[in-house]
Parts: sequence; C-alpha cells; structure tokens
Amino acid sequence: MMAQSPQRDATPTHTALVADSYSRFVNGRLGRGVAGRLGLPRPAVLRRYAPGEALIPGPVLVLGTTPGADALAQVLLEWKLDVRRHAGPKDKLGAIIVVLDDLASPEELSEPIRSAGASLRGLRANARLLTISRPAGAELEPEMAAARQAVDGILRSLAKELRRGATANGIILAEGVTTTDVGTIGAVRFFLSGRSAFVDGQFLCVDSGAGQLPQSWDRPLAGKVAVVTGGARGIGAAIARTLARDGVVVVVVDVPASGDQLAAVANSIRGTALQLDITAAAAGQRILDHALARHGRLDIVVHNAGITRDKLLANMDAARWDAVIAVNLSAQLRMNRDFLGSAALTGPLRIVSVASTSGIAGNRGQTNYAASKAGVIGMVRATAKLLAPLGGSVNAVAPGFIETDMTARMPFATRELARRLNSLQQGGWPEDVAETIAFLASDAAGGISGNVLRVCGQNLVGQ
Repeated sequence: MMAQSPQRDATPTHTALVADSYSRFVNGRLGRGVAGRLGLPRPAVLRRYAPGEALIPGPVLVLGTTPGADALAQVLLEWKLDVRRHAGPKDKLGAIIVVLDDLASPEELSEPIRSAGASLRGLRANARLLTISRPAGAELEPEMAAARQAVDGILRSLAKELRRGATANGIILAEGVTTTDVGTIGAVRFFLSGRSAFVDGQFLCVDSGAGQLPQSWDRPLAGKVAVVTGGARGIGAAIARTLARDGVVVVVVDVPASGDQLAAVANSIRGTALQLDITAAAAGQRILDHALARHGRLDIVVHNAGITRDKLLANMDAARWDAVIAVNLSAQLRMNRDFLGSAALTGPLRIVSVASTSGIAGNRGQTNYAASKAGVIGMVRATAKLLAPLGGSVNAVAPGFIETDMTARMPFATRELARRLNSLQQGGWPEDVAETIAFLASDAAGGISGNVLRVCGQNLVGQ
C-alpha cells in the first residue's frame, strides 16, 4: 500500500487571500464601506510571522499580583517590550497577559478579569490575550478546582468576543512549573508572535521545566535534523520550508509517484528527499538509516502524511477503511516504535503528528478519517510518558479549515460556510500549521508533551 501526501492538504503557499475573494473584497476600499452598511462580517488580515519583525505591536499589559506575574513581567522587559502593570484609558495595547498562577477561589477572578475587560477596547488589531493558570484536577478542593476550571470558560468565551484579528489563548502550568520556566517562556513567545496567527481559544499545558531556550529566536532550530512525511506538497511542503527557515536540515519523505515534486521541495530548502511508502514494515528503519547516513543525527519527526477515503459508513468498504487507518495511524505507531527503540538516537527526540479537528468533533462521511485522527491524539498522549525518560516530547497539531487545493475544489457554499465558521471568520494557511509544528518541535517547548493544539481559528464545532 502506498502512503500519499495528504489529499486534504494539497498545495501552495500564500494562496489564502487569493482564494478567499470575499475577504479580499471586504478589506478593499470599496468593500469596507459595503460590508459596514450591510453589517457583513469583515475578516481581518492576520499578522503572520516574518523573521526580524517586532514580537508584538504595542505595549503589553501584565495583570496579576503574584510573584509569578512579577517574574514574567521582568522577562518581557528583557525582551525590550513596553510592559505595563496598569493600563491608562487611552493606551493602545498589543497584548494582555492575565497571570492566575495562584488562583484559589472563584471570588479571586473578579478583579483581574474585569481589569482585562476594561482594556479590551484599547487593543490594537491582531492583539493577543493570554491567561496563565493551573490545571483543575479532581484531587483539588472543590473551590480551587471550580476557580481554575472557570478560566476555561472565560478564555474560550473571550476569544469569541475579540475582533480585528486578535486572539485569546491560555497556558496551563503543572504544579511546580513557574512562569519563567523554559516551556512557559516558549509558549508565551509563541502566542504573542505572528506564528500563532490562526491559533485561537486554545490551551497549552506546560508539564515540566524541561527544555532549553534558543540562542536566536529567529533561528530557534539551528543545527537540528528533521524528517517530514508527506512533504511533497501542501501542508507538508510548508512544514519543510518553515523548519528550514528556522535552521533545520530537512529530509522530506513521500511516495515515488510524487518524486518530482519531492525533489523540487528538497532542492528549494537544501534538504534531502526520500521516496518511501510509509506503510512498509521497514519504513521507520529506512528513515533512520537515511537521516543518520546523510546528516549524522535525527532530532525531529513530523508525521504529516495522510489520506482521505470519504464515504458514509453505510457505504464504507473494507478497502477505504483499512487504507486510511494504515496510512494515517498504523504507520505512525510502527515508525515511532522503531525510533524509540533505536540506540542510534542519542539526543532528545521531538515528534509532532498532524491530527485534525475531524478527530475531535467528527465529520459526516469521515468515520474512517476521524477514527484515524482521533487515534493519533490517543497515541500522542500515551507516547508522551515513553519519551519523557529520554528527554523527548510528542505533541499533535489539529488543523481546521486550511486553504489548499483540496478545499478550493469544495462547492462554493460549503467552502464559504467552512471559512466563516470560526472566530477569525476565515480559513487558515498551510504556514499556520507549519509555524505551530515548528514551535512544538523546538527545545523551547521541551516541557510541553502529550498536548493537542488546534490550529483552527477557534472553529465553532467542538472545543
């Protein structure tokens, strides 16, 4: 059986605004007035990352009275950001960070949350709002668990209230993890930056103080070697380009039928190409052998390859079911066993798998695909404990509606509905998925493992 580049993730770069003619119109000179008069939604032009750009446009307001809030504010000052602890009525803020790392009761939410609310009208376009809190575990006293869980409802609701490309996300610190540990700092920087443009209404858990901050935030993966499956086109090619931009030597993997496209991607990023059926029993070992022979190491594995074979379950035959499970799930499990069992890998391995919002919320006609992507999420959570003793990490990224050749072929009405059915009212770009994967593959995310981070603009289906 031949593994293929993801049919859902089919090609090029920077096509989103070209494909989304509605967004182009309402952001044009004539369209702005028409949208305003008719009350039509006007999706913002999102601020996406470019090397060397300012981290955040405008001051950052840090709310909270704990030592953790003070310590985080000091880190932000070291980044040469304009940090405020109180906002004036006319301040135009680039970000608000609400630090709730010592939250003990629901009553303690009122002051910091209302203070954040009072500053929302002063947010700039593409601003960021972050909460930093603790998990609401069943072992806690009910009052504390209630307060911590309330942050979830606040953050997800607030993300739906923000406008002009602003996003709201949360960071959850495990007990013992501080606001200045590596994983926290890495997550704060990711969420503040343009790398997280299409991540909205989501939570990321920092489980430990593991990891290491990069020498350069513009090339945070310098010296690493990565393998990207399904790398010939679409999201896979965007992942390869983004990793290479951040300093990685990339091995792109795809089926022989995609050999020409695969070679073109590899040549464009000065990487190497490996034509391979990932469902083959020896696929993991072949990847290891290639990476070690050509580049001397393997630090990052991105499981991106996938296929769809959509049918209603009543019409689903064994071939369609089995092919999707084999490529999207079983191949990853088998390759991971090879990687974890190899004595040739001496450094911490970072694995990132591409899941899907279909695996979280389901999708009509995709029982096989949703099963495979939900299975990826279960695999990631269970594999985290196997990588932890080795200093490694494993996470998943779940894209929502991403602008690709596949989505461009959807019926017009279906495509338009899918684009608008999220808080940012637009589709994401392949680069949005790639930026999130690049962050999770970095040593700055070393304390983050077993997470599933959605790149969906806070799709209104599911969480």
